[in-house]
Amino acid sequence: MGAKLEAAAPLTIAEIDTYLAEQENKDLLRFITCGSVDDGKSTLIGRLLYDSKLIFEDQLSALEADSKRDGTVAGGIDFALLVDGLQAEREQGITIDVAYRFFATDKRKFIVADTPGHEQYTRNMATGASTASLAVILIDARKGVLTQTRRHSFIVSLLGIKQVVLAVNKMDLADYDKAVFDEIEAEYRTFADQIGLKDITAIPMSALEGDNVLTRSDKTGWYDGPTLLEALESAPLPQDRADGPFRMAVQWVNRPNLDFRGFSGVISGGPVRQGQKIAALPSGKTSTVRRIVTFDGDLTEARPGQAVTLVLSDEVDISRGDILADAETPAEVTDQFAAHLVWMSDQPMLPERQYLLKIGTQTVGAAVTELKHKINVNTLEHTAAKTLDLNEVAVCNLALDHAVAYDPYDKNPETGSFILIDRHSNATVGAGMISFGLRRATNLVWQELDVDKQARAELKRQKPAVLWFTGLSGAGKSTVANLVEKRLIASGRHTYILDGDNVRHGLNKDLGFTEADRVENIRRVAETAKLFVDAGLLVLVSFISPFRSERQLARDLVEEGEFVEIFIDTPLSVCEDRDPKGLYAKARAGQIQNFTGIDSPYEAPETPELRIDTTEGDPDVLAERVFTYLKEKGFV
Repeated sequence: MGAKLEAAAPLTIAEIDTYLAEQENKDLLRFITCGSVDDGKSTLIGRLLYDSKLIFEDQLSALEADSKRDGTVAGGIDFALLVDGLQAEREQGITIDVAYRFFATDKRKFIVADTPGHEQYTRNMATGASTASLAVILIDARKGVLTQTRRHSFIVSLLGIKQVVLAVNKMDLADYDKAVFDEIEAEYRTFADQIGLKDITAIPMSALEGDNVLTRSDKTGWYDGPTLLEALESAPLPQDRADGPFRMAVQWVNRPNLDFRGFSGVISGGPVRQGQKIAALPSGKTSTVRRIVTFDGDLTEARPGQAVTLVLSDEVDISRGDILADAETPAEVTDQFAAHLVWMSDQPMLPERQYLLKIGTQTVGAAVTELKHKINVNTLEHTAAKTLDLNEVAVCNLALDHAVAYDPYDKNPETGSFILIDRHSNATVGAGMISFGLRRATNLVWQELDVDKQARAELKRQKPAVLWFTGLSGAGKSTVANLVEKRLIASGRHTYILDGDNVRHGLNKDLGFTEADRVENIRRVAETAKLFVDAGLLVLVSFISPFRSERQLARDLVEEGEFVEIFIDTPLSVCEDRDPKGLYAKARAGQIQNFTGIDSPYEAPETPELRIDTTEGDPDVLAERVFTYLKEKGFV
């Protein structure tokens, strides 16, 4: 099997069965390697696999050939190539994606995630760390503790990893100097103590030479601690979540026929037993477990990690995304919570921008309502901020459009973690760990009123709606909207117009023109427009509103059929020629920053209800087109 093993006699079936049984009964440790770029993470894993005799002959041949072509070790084997599989990784000599590798020793099985050290790919490191229970943090003996070392350590702490092996690598390039090792260890322990990392095993090593990786090196006679492999084999496994209360996110409602209805998922906290009383969350409905169904037959008890289908004694309305929990110790339910958030997108996080939040198997709309502070990973200082950039970490409050069931992350990582997703690109832009629910989320209730929107609309004999005019500055939004309102008033309709410039004199006079302020500007206007619709009015909104996300937010606030997006489609060149306020000229001269169409983007509507090209007629004609559309749709 291994590159250095002698050919052996074929194994018997009994010997194979015995071997497989032994492997199956070994415990499993998941760990990551992390640290700054070029600290030797991939080389270390390659060395572990090589020295453990876990490289096949064909892999070894390919490794030798690859080392000659792409390797960075003169005349030798470049072990990093075993895990740096992407062409870009080999060309640049860095890890970009997370590489998972399995290996085993006589004592234990391992799954290791080789995570990238480059700052740009910190998000990939967080992904690899999310399932690990131990972190091997590498430090180049020549460079010491770096910013990325601190950043990775902080993320390790946030994700609840308690055990750290501090691998001071490349000791061969520091002449195996004990003073160098001691200085690095002392500096790291001081920082680790501030972020709550206490269980640290520091090891001087050379991944390239194999010193203190699998076997003890005589070049570090002053070191009497374990080798890396000894530390990994003796590391305690994380506490089994079977000791906690039962939790299972419903992945699928299993209904193959009229006689069977079960709820399928993977248990994330347990155990669960036949006859146990459980609650379906967030609804709170309760029942008892009648059957625990698996592919191999029914069970009387199931534990975390098992995929099961639960059949309940009662007909309870449960859907994908709900959480089944122990009725005596249920998960919490909220639509607002505080969390640590790691930002993973090149586009900044903007408070009040609408994202999708995925927690367990449920996806809901969400927005960061308050960025309480960013955390400086070097000093751990809390700093004020309006936005979050790539790889930054912050404490935030989030609000959801539906209540979800959760546990604090430190109680159950699977029910206490979430990701944020961009609504348009479907890219994952952030990952978070829930700290606690916000009390106001349960204190506030919607006050029921006797007079509703329908009654107000009937009094006015009209169908209320938001008429949202969007387009570049100078496109003619306000001109057309003003003429449309005059026609509506003449036909006996009740209206109000919200114009961008006018609103900034009052409601939004505290906002500037940064991207974050523009998001908040539209959020406030959208909420105001919603109130006008609730009053039974036809409200005309004339705003540049450059971002699709915020226009979608405004649409989502009202009911289906109550939002009409009117795209005043005027080419940028025409808007510049008009330039009624002289703004384009100032923007071109650099006197105005973040001006839409010049140095700030405008995201044109993809499927507006109405598109008006102002180059095709004068404003009265265009306003008549809008009015005609409104009549056809029953608003007039």
